[in-house]
Amino acid sequence: MEEPEPAGAAAPPPGLRSLLPPREFLCSRKGQLLLAESVLSFIIFICYIASLAASFMMAPLLEFLLALFLFFAYASKLNEKFKGLYWPLTDFLRCVTAAIIYFAISIAAVSKYNDGASKAAGVFGFIATIVYAIDFYITFNDLVTFLKQGSSDSPEGRKSEDEDSDSDSD
Repeated sequence: MEEPEPAGAAAPPPGLRSLLPPREFLCSRKGQLLLAESVLSFIIFICYIASLAASFMMAPLLEFLLALFLFFAYASKLNEKFKGLYWPLTDFLRCVTAAIIYFAISIAAVSKYNDGASKAAGVFGFIATIVYAIDFYITFNDLVTFLKQGSSDSPEGRKSEDEDSDSDSD
């Protein structure tokens, strides 16, 4: 008969725990969207490799790597450490371009190629388009909030400049 292990032995070593993202981030909306984008992009990449439409494999690979990078960047709070990069704008542009690219290559894969892997990549591409569109809609709202915070003190500055200016535009 085996002896029960002590309570402290069941926990993973601290080195492995540091590689996993925090549970709070995984349960957040942004964490779930980035995880879904990464998984979908990887599935689409695999489907394009196995299909006749292998020329489309580079777009899902790049989107997979970008989504994975942002997943770990947000999970490790790099966005709070590096203030010089406009994270909401970067994320918004990534989501918009990914949605457009996935929509275009999905239409081409479904309409031009007849093999099953191309059709599967196209269907997953349409699903990825929807996920990226949801992400860029949410990110757009965050971007507007972010930009309003940055310009919250500038309307008073603009008002005083307008009062001091000597313009004959009337």
